[in-house]
Amino acid sequence: MEDFIFAAFFCTLQKRCTLMHKISLSQKIIIGLLGIVGIVVVYGTLALVVPKKGETVTPLVNQVAPIAKKVSPTPSPFPFPFPFQELTIPYLRSRNYVSNLSNLQKVAETQTYTSYIAQYDSDGLTIYGLLTIPKGDMPHDGWPAVVFVHGYIPPHSYQAQVNYASYVDYLAKNKLVVFKPDLRGHGKSEGEPGGTYYSADYIIDVLNARAALESSTIVNAKGIGLWGHSMAGNIIFRAFAVRPEIPAIAIWAGAVYTYSDFSEYSISDNSYQPSQVGTESRRRRQELFNTYGTFSPTSPFWQQVAGTNYISDIKGAIAVHHAVDDPVVSIDYSRNLMRILNQTAISHTLFEYDSGGHNITGTSFTTAMERTVDFFTRNLKR
Repeated sequence: MEDFIFAAFFCTLQKRCTLMHKISLSQKIIIGLLGIVGIVVVYGTLALVVPKKGETVTPLVNQVAPIAKKVSPTPSPFPFPFPFQELTIPYLRSRNYVSNLSNLQKVAETQTYTSYIAQYDSDGLTIYGLLTIPKGDMPHDGWPAVVFVHGYIPPHSYQAQVNYASYVDYLAKNKLVVFKPDLRGHGKSEGEPGGTYYSADYIIDVLNARAALESSTIVNAKGIGLWGHSMAGNIIFRAFAVRPEIPAIAIWAGAVYTYSDFSEYSISDNSYQPSQVGTESRRRRQELFNTYGTFSPTSPFWQQVAGTNYISDIKGAIAVHHAVDDPVVSIDYSRNLMRILNQTAISHTLFEYDSGGHNITGTSFTTAMERTVDFFTRNLKR
């Protein structure tokens, strides 16, 4: 290839040599320099795009990693009411969350904590949950607390005292009240499991659980954080956008923040079971798509659903934990969220783990739990 180019170039020069005697010396020098520059440019370009024997070249455009768009200005809210307003952050911000813990029944006790099944009201539904209270001298302002939100588990398989037992144990042993609500339709909780990404039901359950803890005499009302795994990453991030005064949230292997990321990275959960045909949640979801179409970042309605569009007034801190080998939720969800938060003043950290999978198990579990306890201790015990 190089020989061909040099031959072609000098052939062209030879044809024009007969004209050179008519040109001044200075012009000849300029033409000569331009010729040398031309050779360098052509040869340098070929060095970039022509592979040597045995090599392949990836187009440069594919070597640039995608980056998150800049933080969008807060969308202008629609005037209420409008169809499916309950999904939007402005609506969820406009309403109240009031509840109380009741009917505590002791189910377990260790040297460091006692666990109860408790219940609270969430928009007229009775929601149950596992309330774990540390032993020892309660701080003057009450215990710091965490609303612990479970990830996707087929509702018929959910077990309040079994699922996430080791996580709750670790937090409670480190002097944190832990309230793990059984989201509506799970365990004994009333209601239908409405799903996460296209419903606000679980966000409402979480914020009512937070309100129930706030009303408790054993909890520091200003020291309540949120913890969420997998689908609950979306739940607690949107809850954070709704109540930006929440002091801290910790997300493990979370998914779907911008909603554009959902179509980009998807989720590979073999345990997922879609709601049955004919259920209210499935009917409502289809009606939602019929009304507004599927998610579009340019849709005024969908812009009001994504929590990442409402982070300008968040005051709390965010810690995200994700294993590189997670086979269910791509770590790119977390990395993309970090790129967005990097453009803000929000305190945020991403902890990556080489192993541990979707639940961050094994040696990574202990490290992640230690970091989570430290994070909540620093941000809730103020």
